[in-house]
Amino acid sequence: MKKRYFIYLSYKGTAYHGWQIQPNGISVQQVLSTALATVLRIEIEIVGAGRTDTGVHAKLMVAHFDFENKIENCEDLTSKLNSVLPKDISVSKILAVKPDAHARFDAISRKYEYHLVTSKNVFKTEFATRFVGIPDFELMNQAANILLEYTDFTSFSKLHTDVKTNNCKISLAEWKNVDDVWIFTIQADRFLRNMVRAIVGTLLEVGRHRMSLDEFKAVIEAKNRCKAGVSVPAQGLYLVDIQYPDHLFI
Repeated sequence: MKKRYFIYLSYKGTAYHGWQIQPNGISVQQVLSTALATVLRIEIEIVGAGRTDTGVHAKLMVAHFDFENKIENCEDLTSKLNSVLPKDISVSKILAVKPDAHARFDAISRKYEYHLVTSKNVFKTEFATRFVGIPDFELMNQAANILLEYTDFTSFSKLHTDVKTNNCKISLAEWKNVDDVWIFTIQADRFLRNMVRAIVGTLLEVGRHRMSLDEFKAVIEAKNRCKAGVSVPAQGLYLVDIQYPDHLFI
C-alpha cells in the first residue's frame, strides 16, 4: 500500500511561472516533481496546498505525494532533494501523514504577507513593491479590520474561476512596519485567486485618501471586481504559513 507524505518547502518565485505546472513556462511544481523523481527513481505526482501566481514567493508551501514504500529516513530525503534542487527552492521537512490526508483540502488556515517599501531599496527589488509616497497606514488598518466583518469576497476575486463559492473567513488582516518594510499580514481559512493582491491594491486607495472607509465597505458589498482597486505587483507577495489538524500526521 502506498504511503503519503507532506513536503514543506520555500521558494523565491521570481524565475517561475507560479506553483502549478504550465504548458509554456517552468513552475515550482515541475521542478520539485523532477527532483523527487531523480532521488526516488520513480515518477512522482505532487499535489500542492494551492497555487501561487508568477513571481509570487513562498516562505512556506506544503504539498503531498505518494510513494510505494515507507521512507525510512525523511531527513536524508530532505537533504538529497536540496542537493539537486536549484538555489531558489528549498525543502525544510517531509512528514508521514495518513493515506487520505490532502495538502489542499485539509488545510484549516493559510497566511500571506505583502511587503511594501516607500523608498528605493536595491536589495528589495525582487522581494517588495515600491510605493511612491507614504500612504495613511493607520487608516488602512481601520479598513483592513473591516474585512473581518465579511465573508463574501467576490470583489477581490479573479473573474471566471472554477470555485464553487467566494466565501472566506478572514481571521487576521493588519499592516505593521518591520525594519522599514511595511508588511500586510492576512490569514483566512481559504483565499480566492488574486484576492490578496486585489485587497492590498484597494487598501492603498484608502491609504491615498481616494476611498473612504464607507466606500471600502461598499466595494466589498458590491461583489464586483470592477469596483475594487488594481492588483498590486506579484513580487511583494509571500505565502508564509499553512496549518493542518494534528490528526493527519502519523
